[in-house]
Amino acid sequence: MAEKAVVLDEQAIRRALTRIAHEIIERNKGIEDCILIGIKTRGIYLANRIAERISQIEGKSIPVGEVDITLYRDDLTKKTDDLEPLVKGSDIPFEITNKKVILVDDVLFTGRTVRAGMDALVDKGRPSQIQLAVLVDRGHRELPIRADFVGKNIPTSSSEKIVVELQEVDSVDLVTIHDR
Repeated sequence: MAEKAVVLDEQAIRRALTRIAHEIIERNKGIEDCILIGIKTRGIYLANRIAERISQIEGKSIPVGEVDITLYRDDLTKKTDDLEPLVKGSDIPFEITNKKVILVDDVLFTGRTVRAGMDALVDKGRPSQIQLAVLVDRGHRELPIRADFVGKNIPTSSSEKIVVELQEVDSVDLVTIHDR
């Protein structure tokens, strides 16, 4: 996989997440009844960063949970090659019924991860609304899903791959585009 280009560096990621935090507050007229749920793995770290920025802006915290969508994927058999899926577990230590849930992920591609995330959420309760925040929207949707909050739109070809690296997991904040 040859590296093609850096599309977001540390500063650009920080700015994108700050903008998303402001947009979430603006769209929801504050953060009343709002919660952030990060999709494992990198979505959780992005949700925590957005929550931090919302707290700085609003002066109050917003609950953050995490959801593991492994068992909700419709392409699980293709991904695991007959191995048992590695389930990391969800952690949503609060009620989501009648709340505005902002689902957070790193890259929006086909929409299948988001659909799985919504299925996992609905198993936990019935939110009044589900919104979607992503760091990168790269196009190529297979399902009728769109993000409400986007850090950066990066049109890609199907032969390219977007790689998101975050400090918490990869020791660097970087989004790159690669040829497959």
